[in-house]
Amino acid sequence: MTTSGSRPTADPTGKSRDALPEVDAVAARFAGDVVDVRELGRGNINRTYLVATTGAPFVLQRLNQGVFADPLAVVRNFALVTACLAEKADHAGGRFRVPTLRKTEAGHDCWTDAGGGVWRAQTYIDGRAVSRLARPDQAAAIGRCLGWFHRRTADMRSEGLEVALPGFHVLPGYLAEYDRVAAGRAVCGTALERQCMAEVEIMRPQAALFQEACADGRISARIVHGDPKIENFLFDGNGEVVSLIDLDTVGPGLLHHDIGDCLRSCCNRGGEGGDAAAVRFDLHTCRAWFAGYSAEMGGLLSRHDRELACPAIILITFELGLRFFTDHLRGDTYFRVRRRGENLERARNQFALMHSIVEQQKIIRQVFLKDD
Repeated sequence: MTTSGSRPTADPTGKSRDALPEVDAVAARFAGDVVDVRELGRGNINRTYLVATTGAPFVLQRLNQGVFADPLAVVRNFALVTACLAEKADHAGGRFRVPTLRKTEAGHDCWTDAGGGVWRAQTYIDGRAVSRLARPDQAAAIGRCLGWFHRRTADMRSEGLEVALPGFHVLPGYLAEYDRVAAGRAVCGTALERQCMAEVEIMRPQAALFQEACADGRISARIVHGDPKIENFLFDGNGEVVSLIDLDTVGPGLLHHDIGDCLRSCCNRGGEGGDAAAVRFDLHTCRAWFAGYSAEMGGLLSRHDRELACPAIILITFELGLRFFTDHLRGDTYFRVRRRGENLERARNQFALMHSIVEQQKIIRQVFLKDD
């Protein structure tokens, strides 16, 4: 999500965790043959550990209730969607692996500690995550994997699935929160803050586009991943994607948010940090990604879906920039930062990427509508 959740991507021989006495005991709730427990990844949301056993290793997570108000809903969604994907992969011999839920020794889907913390375990998938793509064929591989996910869940009934993060990707809601935070500031701010404020006002009239498209019936909710950024795809040694992970946000949503967020992440040649002057939306990567995605999705994308693809990339890039900027104004209370001003720089870079997309939107639109 761009909650930047912890990811089961590290090597099993990774560095030992910081000592947390209860983790070993929690791991024993899920396996009676625990050999070692090590911290896994450096995500901002969930505490994540790799548990080595005498058999297969598994990933153990304490779900962050400061982010997920109903962590049991996250567990239920994860169990339902991954069970569906695993069953279809078994029948079709699919090339993508799906993490699945590991039950406790007592047969439960999760375990709640004395403090109310909810712990969940899932299978470990060996693979390598990247933060930036080196070649367009990597983008095609990511597109194929996301297309596979969307196609495999296209006929899944949404009954029993819940919205893990109410308000997630609802841009008018993020704008309302920004307005509340900005209204509480007594000073005009720095030049960069004023520049970001101007970006917000430029984009404000477009904020409700997808809510309006749902209301008039052009698009509707489907099963989505919710956070298909580049780091959530695992590659093998041959450069092929083997899995899509970090499934805490799976559930009902709009394909456009998945498509937009994935392309925003894959096609940004400058990355989310660093110099805004290096930020650029790469068309070659976009074309390769869509070729892979459409090869898996086939005819499941309607013309309305494809017409709204480019606006989706623009608006979700704006959304992330807005969220970074709001968090900066609020005092960096949501996204993890190493220093003051980092969220402001992240916002600047997302707005720079947004402008690059807008400048090329006619060509991007042609990529999605080329067969019409």
